[in-house]
Amino acid sequence: MYFIDVQGTLISDHDKSPIEGSREFIDKLNKENIPYMVVTNNTKKSSQDFYNYLHSIGFDFRFENYLDPLMLLKSRVTKESVAAYGAKEFLQTLQKMGYALDFKNPKTVLIAIKEDFTADEYAQMIEFLLSGAKLVGMHETSIYAKNNKRYPGVGAILKMLSFATSVTYDVVGKPSNSFYNEALSRIQRQNADATFEKITMISDDVKGDLGGAKELGMKTVFVTSGKYKTADEIVPFLEEHLRPDEVYASMQEILKTL
Repeated sequence: MYFIDVQGTLISDHDKSPIEGSREFIDKLNKENIPYMVVTNNTKKSSQDFYNYLHSIGFDFRFENYLDPLMLLKSRVTKESVAAYGAKEFLQTLQKMGYALDFKNPKTVLIAIKEDFTADEYAQMIEFLLSGAKLVGMHETSIYAKNNKRYPGVGAILKMLSFATSVTYDVVGKPSNSFYNEALSRIQRQNADATFEKITMISDDVKGDLGGAKELGMKTVFVTSGKYKTADEIVPFLEEHLRPDEVYASMQEILKTL
């Protein structure tokens, strides 16, 4: 059984095209009736729109096999008075979902990702948090890769803000326990005997996605087709108990092991 990341794992961070072997891997799971969930930290497009995009480029799986943070947001963050930070598409998606953006006296500071956060935005976030707003991240990725550059991920930003203000934070998407528990409950609809110990998590985010999965008892597989160019960039610096069980260049290599 598998949990499978999307960006940098199934599709390229560069142009969002399928990575070699990724569509074939999904096809193989379908053919052999192996339970799986596609688990992504997508926040820019609506859940249905991003699923439709993946389907349009050849990924043949049902919406029931898909989970992203936007699908859990309503249960974690109230719709009123939210200071949201992230890409323009993320803010537009939030408003379509009925969230009221408030940059004067918000109850929640909600962080997604973009490559061009400014010092003034960070200063505004800090003021809101020191005034009593809650801090919530859409996910806790370590690095954000775009246009052949690597930026601090939402997880890095959350830790910076927490250090600056001593405010704790909550996380909606990966690698939060609540997100993985929801993914587990959904994969149990495919196989009632599913447990974390029987699931393999595949991702290019070894510090975020895979670290959280490892702590829950999952087997972890790190692919170097996304955020990191080689395992040597990051794996030797991880605590031993959080290091991935296996490392592959791409889904094409994993496909050969099935």
